[in-house]
Amino acid sequence: MTPTSPPLWTPSPERAGATALARFTASLSAQGHDVGTDYQALWRWSIENQPTLWNAVWDWCGVIGDKGDRVVDPGDRLRETRYFPHARLNFSENLLRRRSGAPAIIARKESGRHREMSWRDLHDLTSQLARAMRAAGMQPGDRIALLLPNIPEAVAIALAAASIGAVVSSASPDFGARGVVDRFGQVGPRLLFVADGYNYRGKRYDTLARVPRILEGLPTVELTVVVPNLDETTPPPAAAVTLDDFIAPHPATDIHFTRLPFDHPLYILFSSGTTGVPKCIVHRAGGVLLQHLKEHQLHCDIRPNDRVFYYTTLGWMMWNWLVSALASEAAILLYDGSPVHPATTSLFYFAGDTGMTLMGTSPGYLDTLRTSRASPRRTHDLSTLRTIVSTGSPLPANAFVYVYRHVKRDVHLASVSGGTDLCACFVGGVPTHPVHPGEIQGPALGMATDVFDADGSPLRAGKGELVCTRPFPSLPLGFLNDDDGSRYRDTYFDRFPDVWCHGDYVEKTAAGGYVIHGRSDATLNVRGVRIGTAEVYRPVEAMDEVAEALAIAQRWGDDTRMVLFVRLAGGARLDAALRRRIRAVLRSQASPRHVPARIVQVGDIPRTRSGKIVELAVRAAVHGEPVRNVEALANPEALEEFRGRVELGG
Repeated sequence: MTPTSPPLWTPSPERAGATALARFTASLSAQGHDVGTDYQALWRWSIENQPTLWNAVWDWCGVIGDKGDRVVDPGDRLRETRYFPHARLNFSENLLRRRSGAPAIIARKESGRHREMSWRDLHDLTSQLARAMRAAGMQPGDRIALLLPNIPEAVAIALAAASIGAVVSSASPDFGARGVVDRFGQVGPRLLFVADGYNYRGKRYDTLARVPRILEGLPTVELTVVVPNLDETTPPPAAAVTLDDFIAPHPATDIHFTRLPFDHPLYILFSSGTTGVPKCIVHRAGGVLLQHLKEHQLHCDIRPNDRVFYYTTLGWMMWNWLVSALASEAAILLYDGSPVHPATTSLFYFAGDTGMTLMGTSPGYLDTLRTSRASPRRTHDLSTLRTIVSTGSPLPANAFVYVYRHVKRDVHLASVSGGTDLCACFVGGVPTHPVHPGEIQGPALGMATDVFDADGSPLRAGKGELVCTRPFPSLPLGFLNDDDGSRYRDTYFDRFPDVWCHGDYVEKTAAGGYVIHGRSDATLNVRGVRIGTAEVYRPVEAMDEVAEALAIAQRWGDDTRMVLFVRLAGGARLDAALRRRIRAVLRSQASPRHVPARIVQVGDIPRTRSGKIVELAVRAAVHGEPVRNVEALANPEALEEFRGRVELGG
């Protein structure tokens, strides 16, 4: 079991006692439930008493809808369990609770352009869109695709679709035509909403030029609606209409929210790996709503009138997670553009100007701040910021230290992990408990998270597979075009019978938290020893000379050897002395087994559009094998630097 370092932050008794988690726990105790005196006891109770837990979450969070007379209908298998089988609700009705003049959305572009949309305005635009969709023949179960930047109209379009029971699928406009078709071609949308373009790092990018090629691969699309995003007016392509023309015949009225079963499909999200055409994961409306309400209010302490931000695009599930914060009557903050343009601390200007209460980011962004020696607490007003959430990849201990030294001392830093697969988290923040460097604080309520060894036995200590041994409300309904469910079963339930195997390589800590050592499929098997890639990255990336690292196991003779690629900080040079220092750091801070056979300098490291580095794609490139689904990469050109490297031939 990983030893726990002293905490970097502990909430004061007053702060901890004021959290929704503390009040929720007290309400359970007042009802006679034996939930114990600490979070681990509460979590164990939540696993053993799932019907009571989820019924309490529904009531505590004020879900709008008809609950029905049952909470859990157990199935013969984990994936067959149903929650609230007789409930009727509408996702959008739960998010559009307010109709005041207060801001519901605050949006900013990297250029500094600022927009606000009140709750009343969001309701009215959603109403017009829903009426226009109905006039276009959209019905429950029909599919709507969004190829849009992170702008207020995208939120309204998604809410309008959900209000009538249509299913939403989205991607960011920087995808090429092939990548869009790979995704939406499987979905079969009837309506396509596309932006005229977007800006990134000060450059203008046209989207409409790609629309004819995209539509050739989407024969199901009956109507394309162009959403203006660029400052100039660009005429829509043939057979398309502008957003204004689409909604003009339909003045705003009260929205008719179609209440549907808890398991009615809401979103189709896409896997972001590079091992083939993306999987289309279908998520149920009630499960997503209930999980997000629990995570927002109990794990992130989001309150009415808070201002919640996550840096994301429409191609990542964190956009869906962010939108759901409206259900907690919080305003959501949208940022469109590069987080480091025109300044490395652009997001902190946004935070200070808007009174941000929760900032969502990635380890990569925090590391950029660290290596650029930025100290936002000295240069920005972060007085309202209570919570920082990080996900996308493991957050190293030095990033925790950086946040508390240079961002804010009194802040709840929550490293969380889950995935597109469940549109939620398995492990995450506990706002009533201390934060230890390098650790995720604990398992999420209601999630039977555990660590298994290779034989499927629970591990009290040591590294193994992250699993979930019991059902949860946001289990995906399945994959599209997987009629017999075989791909779904093989993806999550093939490794351990009737146990969800998530594909993360993790271990528990002495404090009850978790450390994620990387993806299981990217775990290095070097001379028969399994090594989590994050175990290599943490000590190496803590070095001033190293900006970023990526490790693979290269086939070598009848065995394998570890190769470490490094992108160096400005001015650094990979000479013999630096190689010796890297090896010494790994030997002393990890183990002799973590020392690579080769260390190679590269100019860039390929990553997905959600910021995850792609060891599998690099391994394929090194071995001269094809890399499929390169459209999932934000910088596919970086792969070329890994092919045919002379250093790896001997």
